[in-house]
Amino acid sequence: MPSIVIAQGGGPTAVINQTLAGAIVAARRHDPSLRILGARHGVRGLTRGDLVDLTALSETDLERLARTPNSGLGSTRDKPDPAYCQTILQSLEKLDARGFIYIGGNDTAGTLDLLRQQSTGSCSFVHAPKTIDNDLMENDHVPGFISAAAFVANAFVSMDLDFRAMPGIYVAIVMGRHAGFLSAAAAGWQQAPEDAPHLIYTPEKAFSVEQFLNDVDAVYTRVGRCIVSMSEGVQDETGRPLAEALAAGAVERDAHGNVQLTGGDLGIEIQKALKQRFPKARARVDTLGYLPRGYLGVIDETDAKEAFEAGAFAAQSAFTGSGSVVLHHDGKHTSPRIVSLDQVAGRTRHMPDSFFAGSSAISEEGRAYFRRLLPPRPDIFTPFV
Repeated sequence: MPSIVIAQGGGPTAVINQTLAGAIVAARRHDPSLRILGARHGVRGLTRGDLVDLTALSETDLERLARTPNSGLGSTRDKPDPAYCQTILQSLEKLDARGFIYIGGNDTAGTLDLLRQQSTGSCSFVHAPKTIDNDLMENDHVPGFISAAAFVANAFVSMDLDFRAMPGIYVAIVMGRHAGFLSAAAAGWQQAPEDAPHLIYTPEKAFSVEQFLNDVDAVYTRVGRCIVSMSEGVQDETGRPLAEALAAGAVERDAHGNVQLTGGDLGIEIQKALKQRFPKARARVDTLGYLPRGYLGVIDETDAKEAFEAGAFAAQSAFTGSGSVVLHHDGKHTSPRIVSLDQVAGRTRHMPDSFFAGSSAISEEGRAYFRRLLPPRPDIFTPFV
């Protein structure tokens, strides 16, 4: 019996299962006779025959799956070599797969492009976008980002209130290996110059610990508190991630060659630097870590809707050929489109220079971008202090 195979790769998000659900619904509608199979733990499941039949999933369970964060099928960061690809292709052939939909980021798109190049069969390969880093080329924004950004924006409003009440210095280390969209999203709800975050550091701009301390000193002197958003992937002037430099050789990489950044270690070093420079100040460094990416308490409705639509569009596209689904924004509306896999595979989208005001602040153009995506800012009272 012909089938459609779906898998999830890379880090989870709050809405990745919406994409899975959208693909299931659209595949059912297109051809009710198809088997719809899910590969557990990404392409690894295909190599091991570890599959779950999603064909008869009830409407109730499908709805519950869709609103459940993180990867319902499990995930992997395996990077297939040619032999691994052949095993995947043989498995797809045995399953009589007419299409393979892989939900993930740019590394996932790269895996699909390799499979497409090696395939001699009729199976199509479609990438459905997902990443909280918001760094996929050809996309206005990526499913999973808005929910994570809303978590970050909420966190910084909350910490600003905390440090208004008890002044001091606060730094949050935010996920983002190569692009600073998530850290910068903290600026989306700024209403006045004194609103947090007062400083933002991303991988796009060279980072110096000495300059950082001087920046903090200036803000702390002027405002009486200093709240900082810092990407885990901040880099020195040579382009080397600061976390990697601090690790002094004890660096781990995943199968795709990505440095396994340790935001906790980065936070410890930043904490030491702050304590040395500001020994009398209340100073705290927290690593937000995995919390923003799949947090049950912050699942944005728009993000969920767009993720579902991306999955549905991926399934529809699988019946016509291979490609990568992207989210296009025309100035008013966001809608899915299809582009070639090589336009997304292995490539990274960075924040444009126009989003920055210097090396540690976001411009009005950048803030406007995040305001467009974020839900409305909570209507809270401005403290007396």
